[in-house]
Amino acid sequence: MFLILVIEKYTLGSKIILGILFVVLACILLNYAIRMIEMGYVLKNKRPLYNHFYFYLRRLNKNQKSILTHQFSFYKKLTTKEKKYFEHRVASFIKDKDFIGRDIVVSDEMKVLIASTAAMLTFGFRDFYIGIISKIVIYPSKYYSNINKTYHKGEFNPKLKALVLSWEDFVQGFDDENDNLNLGIHELTHAIHINSMKERDVSSIIFNDSFKELSTLFSENEGLREELKASNYFRKYAYTNQFEFLAVTIENFIETPQEFRSQFPEIYNKIRQMLNFKVSGY
Repeated sequence: MFLILVIEKYTLGSKIILGILFVVLACILLNYAIRMIEMGYVLKNKRPLYNHFYFYLRRLNKNQKSILTHQFSFYKKLTTKEKKYFEHRVASFIKDKDFIGRDIVVSDEMKVLIASTAAMLTFGFRDFYIGIISKIVIYPSKYYSNINKTYHKGEFNPKLKALVLSWEDFVQGFDDENDNLNLGIHELTHAIHINSMKERDVSSIIFNDSFKELSTLFSENEGLREELKASNYFRKYAYTNQFEFLAVTIENFIETPQEFRSQFPEIYNKIRQMLNFKVSGY
């Protein structure tokens, strides 16, 4: 009798273990199948299957919400549902990063506006955290770099995983939203670009592949390169290298989308594809 009970318990235990293993294996296979289906969709359509999916939505406090509502014009272009997603992403970005002030006290305004700039650029991404950034260092104005012995307005340091910004120059970037000159957009684009080269999530793949397509377009079309330079639509700094060109073009894309699309529709569409930008007005 005792032996029968032992065997029954052993059998029951084995069944439970096998059941757990089966469920785990089924989940792994299902996840793999979904990834393969989505990858096929991405390769065909150049966009993810879905963008926004959250178990719960984080909220900004009253002061932060007021800053976002009154000081960040992009927010006003969003639908009611999109605004909730955007607020969640801003709150999540603030929680995820260390904000460090150098000779300046970090305020809610700084956190919200910097996080909102990041959320705007990655609003078409599924993974919006820009994982290569762990800290954001803020100076009151231009700061002196001991590395290259010159003053900087901003930079992204991938080794230190640090985005460094002059607050004065960051704010000036939003004072005139039609001059195609925005420090926050520029430096965050560098971070997003480098992040896309290191990560293998869907949005990073789309971003990086689109950049390669854009580079091929330029390398094979000398006439387009000459037309770009002759137009003076992009400032001269754009032609420093491919990284700077991308950062400058995204500044233009965000600030003067209609003019961009009118002058250079093929480049405009590549940037829109790269960012998966589906916001009204773009």
